[in-house]
Amino acid sequence: MGSKSRNPPASHPPLRFATAMLYSRKAKNSVPENKMQTASMQWIGEEKFVATSPSGHAITIDSDRTSNKAPGPMELVLMALGACTATDVVSILKKKRQKLEALEVVCSGERASKPPTVWTKLEILYRLRGSLDEAAVKHAIDLSEKKYCSVSAMLQKTATLTWRHEILPRTD
Repeated sequence: MGSKSRNPPASHPPLRFATAMLYSRKAKNSVPENKMQTASMQWIGEEKFVATSPSGHAITIDSDRTSNKAPGPMELVLMALGACTATDVVSILKKKRQKLEALEVVCSGERASKPPTVWTKLEILYRLRGSLDEAAVKHAIDLSEKKYCSVSAMLQKTATLTWRHEILPRTD
C-alpha cells in the first residue's frame, strides 16, 4: 500500500528534496507529545498521495472516491477514532485485570451536506468478548470518551457522538 513508489504524471517535474533528521533513530519511533509533529504528503498523481506520519510510517491516500484505490482523508479520521478509543479500552480493561479475548470497534458517521463536510454525527459500537464485568466495560468506555481519546475530543467539536457496547459470549 504505502511503500510502493509511483511517479507523478510526466507533466509535473519530480521534486528533489532532502529530509533532515533532527532526532536519533531510537527517538523516531516515539514522537514526544509536547513537540510540534510533522506529517508530509507527496502527490503521486490524480488525487492520490503518499502520506508519511511523524513516526515515519507511510500510507497511500486517495481523495477521489470514484477511483477508490485507497482510503480517503475523512475515512482515515473515522478509522483514527476507532483505533484511538479501542486502544484506550484495551489498556483500561487490562489494568482492571479483565480477560478480554476480542474487541471490534465499529465507527459509523454522517457528514455535513455542504462544505466543509465535517463529521456531524458519529456512532461507536464496541463488540467485546471475554470474561468481562459489565461495570468495568462501561467505565473503560466512559474514560475513553471523556478523558483519554484525543480523536474523540477533537471530533466532539463538530459532531455528536454516541457510544454503545455488546459483550458477546466467551469462546471456549
